[in-house]
Amino acid sequence: MRWISWIFWGVVLALLAALLHYNLPRREIVRITGVEIKLERIDPDSVFWAASENNAATGLVERDVRFIDTVRADGGVMVFRNEDTGGGWPPYFKFDSANLQAEARSLVSSAAAPQWVAMRYYGWRLPWLSVYPNALSVKPVAGPEVRLIPWFNIVVLVLLAALVWGVGVRLRRWSRRHVSPWLDRGDRRVASWGETIRARRAARAERKDPR
Repeated sequence: MRWISWIFWGVVLALLAALLHYNLPRREIVRITGVEIKLERIDPDSVFWAASENNAATGLVERDVRFIDTVRADGGVMVFRNEDTGGGWPPYFKFDSANLQAEARSLVSSAAAPQWVAMRYYGWRLPWLSVYPNALSVKPVAGPEVRLIPWFNIVVLVLLAALVWGVGVRLRRWSRRHVSPWLDRGDRRVASWGETIRARRAARAERKDPR
């Protein structure tokens, strides 16, 4: 019966890891190649876009979305959307997407004379679902070899680990008092069923072979 507990906590940890990976900010060293505004048709129920009013006739949102096109040092491309988060989730309170678009436009550079920048963002890039990470800020850096320490993420993860540890200690105490006795009774019941089945099989074998 204990494997049920392992599966449950495994699923919980996987969901928590995915939630943190999507929402915690990350930084990518890139070169900006262009900025643009495109008309996008967005499902209002999608969690990968900023919330807005939906079109009652089609059930879809049609609105202009700012995009920032970039290239990594290894030649791989990365496209960011640039949307305000407002007071919604995740709680970055971003209201300056227009200013960020202007900053990104001023930092556009060519391969011959690259201007490398640290793009701070959250989210995932899923091309088959037309999902783009959301840019939060941009800062010029000396080059693609720059290493930036994610202090914000470190602090958040340490605090979260402390919270999980505190909750875990209390859950283990509660489990020892209430859940473990129930699981032990279940284990004994299953073992009893197994012994009964083996005894019945042995009895049948003796009846078939009286020798």
